[in-house]
Amino acid sequence: MFSSQAGKAVDDALELLEKSREKYNFTLSIKETGMITSVSTGIVKVSGLPGVGFEELLKFPNGLFGIAYNLDAEEIGVILLGEDSLLNVGDQVERTGRVTDIPVGDALIGRVINPLGEAVDGKGEIAFSDRMPIERPSPAIMDRRAVSVPLQTGIKVIDALIPIGRGQRELILGDRQTGKTAITIDAILNQRDKNVICIYCAIGQRASSVAKVRANLAEKGAMDYTVMVVTEGNNAPGLKYICPYAATSIAEYFMEKGRDVLIVYDDLTNHARAYRELSLLLRRPPGREAFPGDIFYIHSKLLERSTRLDEKLGGGSLTALPIIETEAQNISAYIPTNLISITDGQIYLSPKLFELGILPAVDVGKSVSRVGGAAQLRTYRSIANLKLEYAQFEELETFSRFGTRMDDNTKKIIEHGKRIRICLKQQELKPMSVPEQFIVLLTLTAGLLDTVPEDKMQEAQNALIESVNKIPDDTLKRLFSEEKLSDEDRQAILDVAEDAIKTFRHQPNETKTKG
Repeated sequence: MFSSQAGKAVDDALELLEKSREKYNFTLSIKETGMITSVSTGIVKVSGLPGVGFEELLKFPNGLFGIAYNLDAEEIGVILLGEDSLLNVGDQVERTGRVTDIPVGDALIGRVINPLGEAVDGKGEIAFSDRMPIERPSPAIMDRRAVSVPLQTGIKVIDALIPIGRGQRELILGDRQTGKTAITIDAILNQRDKNVICIYCAIGQRASSVAKVRANLAEKGAMDYTVMVVTEGNNAPGLKYICPYAATSIAEYFMEKGRDVLIVYDDLTNHARAYRELSLLLRRPPGREAFPGDIFYIHSKLLERSTRLDEKLGGGSLTALPIIETEAQNISAYIPTNLISITDGQIYLSPKLFELGILPAVDVGKSVSRVGGAAQLRTYRSIANLKLEYAQFEELETFSRFGTRMDDNTKKIIEHGKRIRICLKQQELKPMSVPEQFIVLLTLTAGLLDTVPEDKMQEAQNALIESVNKIPDDTLKRLFSEEKLSDEDRQAILDVAEDAIKTFRHQPNETKTKG
């Protein structure tokens, strides 16, 4: 009885207000507000707001925003996108009626922003053309195409042995300080003049590391086609959590316009830790290694957005290079195994190889591309036995350390393997073009470098690279085509190579004299 009377009173009051609005011509607006009941590190509890939706954006005083995440009967758990020190218990909270979004547009290219779309590079405000939600559904299976176009990284060991295609998700993992970020920066540098937009997403990185990456990209002219979305280690965990989603929405904006996009997540270990912190503060039940049970889901919904779209949707692609940090080479830990199962292959960096100076420190045996030769230039298939030869060498090298007497064939395999290892080394920030890679690798597989002394190998490689302009133009064009490389083309390249390295090779009689 009481409730019906109260409802009638509210209706009468609203009717009176409506008549007054028509008479005096004023605007009537109703806001749903709540109140902060507690403030924790990165987390705010709010009472009120009965109509709030999951992941709705809430507005706090001092220009702060938060995401409604726990919708309990008595209160709402909110992930704060900013400093909690600016809020107090009792402050008012307003609904916005929309989910978290980020400004997008061509004006972002060359800029450094945070996950809220605010410029942090000191170059002033950015003129945005549109806004997109940071969390969007991944493309349907029928809207995707097979991964068949290569994405050249400019790194010999990856392009030849662990190829990456446009639309693929290739995980990069290894212990700290093994060169994970260096590989992704080289991949970004190699996209120059290839009509690929690059997004570098730094999640909870040190400010000095972000500044170094930006300086390297700017020095090489890569910022002309790159967007940096960054959060630093001292930022709120909520910002670290939304950072990769915001970066992916920016990438999707370009992909849906028919562009090819490369996105680097550096790194998802920090993302998982930020989400664990938020989940524990929200009193969500912990699981393995104290991570919440839905940690697999938050990474899969992120990486499933990387794909190659069908022609009817513009034919754009989004290639993802997520980075994960392992501890003591343990790739069977919880987060690494999760991401290995989500992605289309992994590049494992070994600290042992790093200590030996074999850079990039890619462990060929533990690295794999599940797309494989389908996303590789056909010319590379003529050197497909390189991986097998290298595996044989590593196996035999282990036995040779015991001082066992070896036959001539075994010695030949080991000497050849040593040259492979040297040739797969590459300097940082110096990606190589397809012709430069191919002349080195073809010369290597043909055995022409086996008679070059190890201390002369780098000079021989440089001579091969400089001789690329002597290769006939028709042959160079066929390196990029789907045509099979003819025997005449191979011989033409080998003739150029032999002429380039002849001054570095041992002559047979010279070798015998030294023996």
